Amino acid sequence: MALRTGSGRCAALLLTVAVATGVLTGCQSIADAASTSGCDGTESRVEKLESYGVLGSQPEGTVVPKGFEKLESGCWQDSGEGQLYASRTYVFPGDKAEVTAHYRTVAEQEGWKPARPSQGASEEGQPAGLCFTLAEGDRATALDVYFLTKDILEAEERKPGPEFDSGSGYRVEITAAADGSPADCSD
Repeated sequence: MALRTGSGRCAALLLTVAVATGVLTGCQSIADAASTSGCDGTESRVEKLESYGVLGSQPEGTVVPKGFEKLESGCWQDSGEGQLYASRTYVFPGDKAEVTAHYRTVAEQEGWKPARPSQGASEEGQPAGLCFTLAEGDRATALDVYFLTKDILEAEERKPGPEFDSGSGYRVEITAAADGSPADCSD
């Protein structure tokens, strides 16, 4: 019996040292890491992102490609930091400049402010995307309108349907940091 008591004390001592080492080095304990999930309790904020009208707005002639019919939304976590998102994917058969002009107008009507100028131009000289932010109290939300490439879709493990052959695929995405810190468009 003495051996069990001794080993229990030894295990308790080792656990105490491990926790103290984590505190002193700035590392989180396993229990702390599990309890600070960046996505816990964010459902109502995701619903707020889903409600922005700009997600459902589209230039005339735009189609929703097969496999992208649903509004995609949720919270994903990377390195402990939660990121809220809501997005729609479309294909437009016309000029990319028409897409960016449409979303510039709609976004500004909803109160979004340009965060930076258009993201340059593609190889064809067409606009590459837009970025807007919307301040709500002490939180900032980002609206990113960007054109999809084969590489982007492959990285997402998505197959572009035939609709992508008839025009420019693009995504309208609204993001916010789960912790309320300022959001910005992805590059």
